[in-house]
Amino acid sequence: MIDCRPIDSPMDPNQKLASSEGDLFSDPERYRRLVGKLIYLTITRPDLSFAVGVVSQFMQAPCLGHWNAIIRILRYLKKAPRQGLLYEDK
Repeated sequence: MIDCRPIDSPMDPNQKLASSEGDLFSDPERYRRLVGKLIYLTITRPDLSFAVGVVSQFMQAPCLGHWNAIIRILRYLKKAPRQGLLYEDK
């Protein structure tokens, strides 16, 4: 992921994810862990909420198309790694 090309949006507007997006992903546990980390990240990155919500619907049986959607979210994060909300005490 270090050498990946950054992109401008977390989801492809022309891609419609369905429960049968090609072959099953070989490591569903890895998919679930990464989705969990992205869900946690939405606390400070609300711009990810919709995209992460979509990929989290397929945690039971993720396919390669769902994994590619997660990779796209990571490429979006690479574009602005320090962007986010900061919560401070008063």
